[in-house]
Amino acid sequence: MSQPTPGAPGVGRIVLWGTCDVGKPRVRILLRGLRECGVEVIECRADLWSGIEDKSQVRGAGAWLRLALRAAWTYPMLVARYLRLPRHDWVLLGYPCIPDIFVICLFARLRGARIALDWFLSAYDTVVMDRALVGPRHPLAWMIRSAEWLGVRLADAPFMDTRAHARRMERMFGLAAGSCGHVWVGVEEDAFATVAPFKPGADEREDGRLHVLFYGQFIPLHGIATIIEAARILRGAPVAWTLVGKGQEAPRIRVMLDADPLPTLRWVDWIDYADLRQEIAAADICLGIFGASDKAASVIPNKVFQVLAAGRPLITRDSPAIRELVEQDMLDIALVPPGDARALANAVMRWQRQPPMPDPRRDKLRAGILPHAIGAQLLDVLQGHRA
Repeated sequence: MSQPTPGAPGVGRIVLWGTCDVGKPRVRILLRGLRECGVEVIECRADLWSGIEDKSQVRGAGAWLRLALRAAWTYPMLVARYLRLPRHDWVLLGYPCIPDIFVICLFARLRGARIALDWFLSAYDTVVMDRALVGPRHPLAWMIRSAEWLGVRLADAPFMDTRAHARRMERMFGLAAGSCGHVWVGVEEDAFATVAPFKPGADEREDGRLHVLFYGQFIPLHGIATIIEAARILRGAPVAWTLVGKGQEAPRIRVMLDADPLPTLRWVDWIDYADLRQEIAAADICLGIFGASDKAASVIPNKVFQVLAAGRPLITRDSPAIRELVEQDMLDIALVPPGDARALANAVMRWQRQPPMPDPRRDKLRAGILPHAIGAQLLDVLQGHRA
């Protein structure tokens, strides 16, 4: 009779395998969360995505050739290392995981291990449906969709970041209802510890203005244009706006601002991850996302978890996804209709006139998004798929 593999009850030992991007918080939080839950996790991975912040923006034959050459060297090395690892029950593939599953699937099966796939972001949904970089009938769109359709079916336990996202992907790719799990993004506790007690309001400022912050990649689901329009509505109000980021939408936003400059708005290309907490602490209000797409309705981005952990007031779009995490009537969280600049402006001015009190439910909410809680969510997904 075979001996059980060491590790969490019903889960055993886990191998984190592949080319997952540990430069993004998602993989780091999952890894830390599992270990805080007492799971033995062996890392067998290589950094294939170094220097590539936005994978959908990899352009040109030269860039793809360099990436392919790195992969051609990386995958045989990772397989060789994997075959020498001790016995384990699960192989965890972190984002971006679809290329990895085609390499490791056979070897994991030969070793009797099951595969957990952190689908997290669908490449087809991102490139074709949300960012419209190519049309649905483009050959590249067909290739991406076919790879994902097959890749997710090779996994034993695929999961997304929210329940709404999981159900949407099931419909988009013809998966059985309930076959895709969900594990929140969460937040790194050390990087976004609660900042100094909140003292909101323009009266606390030397410049007499309320400071509103948005940071993130400039992609369609963020709804940057809605923030710009809200700032225009409040052009004469004592409100200072800060945008931090760059990306696909940046040229369009630059045209908007050049055509009608906003002296109350400051745009910074980027801030190091380690400095985000200080930027959040300096803001009176932080912004989430405001895009009106189906994808925007089904995700909760990193910034929302980070702002919640830091204890700052948040304004973001209402959606099925955000309702999984927060309650509509929280004192220091405002949910507004997607793409509605007037509603965003009204929410800002409401808090400018009467700053929100810290909601007493924040501590419980925060505890539910730290790595240990995220690790427990992933364990629930794996235990629900155990043989």
